[in-house]
Amino acid sequence: MRTRFVLIRTSHAGNVGAAARAMKVMGFDDLVLVAPRWPNVLRRQETIQRASGALDVLEKARIVETLDEALDGMDHLCATAMTPRDFGPPTRAPRPHFEALLAPDALRPGGVAFLFGSERFGMANEDVYRCHVAMSIPANPSFGSLNLGAAIQVVAYEWRQALGGYAVQSSTAEHQPADARHLNGMLEHWREALVALDYLDPEAPKKLMPRLNQLFNRAQPSQEEIHILRGVAKAMLKAAERANR
Repeated sequence: MRTRFVLIRTSHAGNVGAAARAMKVMGFDDLVLVAPRWPNVLRRQETIQRASGALDVLEKARIVETLDEALDGMDHLCATAMTPRDFGPPTRAPRPHFEALLAPDALRPGGVAFLFGSERFGMANEDVYRCHVAMSIPANPSFGSLNLGAAIQVVAYEWRQALGGYAVQSSTAEHQPADARHLNGMLEHWREALVALDYLDPEAPKKLMPRLNQLFNRAQPSQEEIHILRGVAKAMLKAAERANR
């Protein structure tokens, strides 16, 4: 689904860079600036630094003079307004609104635009009135002020999740439990060590070893962990040998 982020009268260049970074992290690249404070904001050093590598989003971004130009081709408009208003579109949290927007029986829009006002004043009433919804990010009631870049990141994340999200990439190898033969060999090594330490009486072992067997079955140690446990048993045997000299 076509997605656009629209920043209206942004005054801090760094926030434009932060917006580009937040968008790219979530796979979006359509950024439009309406009458920003700096005409060359897309090339300013602070913008580039805060983008942290999202230069392709900045290169593709457009600067326009009016909101009409920024919204061309978009048919569902989401204002972001933390300040309650007596009149205007309904106020919704992003997640439930996105769920309703993408429900199987809903008429899906062709293009969705997220509008963000200036850092100091937010969105003007007349701009909010044009939107289908005023999104408010649930936050601490006594301190709900979000930095512009942070607000864009939250909305971009929630929208990406609603669209299906990205899979989590695991950086660790899949756990492979050791086989029964190696587990049994380790337990026998431990039995010898526990006998040497006089912790296990071989004449009256009771259920110590079966309980340890069940414990390690639940733990499902890997082959490397079996080696560690054998090393512990070896150290116990050496300690018992020194004590008996």
